[in-house]
Amino acid sequence: MTGDDLRRLAMALPEVEERLTWEVDITFRVRDKIFAIMGQDGAQASIKATLEAQQALVASEPETFSVSHYTGRFGWTTVVLTRVTAEELAELVEDAWRRTAPKRLVAAYDASK
Repeated sequence: MTGDDLRRLAMALPEVEERLTWEVDITFRVRDKIFAIMGQDGAQASIKATLEAQQALVASEPETFSVSHYTGRFGWTTVVLTRVTAEELAELVEDAWRRTAPKRLVAAYDASK
């Protein structure tokens, strides 16, 4: 997977906005709340997750997943994009969006499927 794949997955979700932040990172937001961060090189991304999911991912594939710097204590997980499958990345991005988006927006998204 690539940074473009991450961008495509994130931007396909309702009300997602891409914004350059801290002059070096690309953030994906829903209603101004960040759920994924990607470096400009598109090699890695930090994705919002639960602490339980983070621990399981890191334990299962430590070459692919790691605890994010600074925000890892909140469950944020760094993903080496070239090592993750399309299905895994899609699930991680949608889960992160669901954890961040307002409940009504998530309900409307689910109802439209």
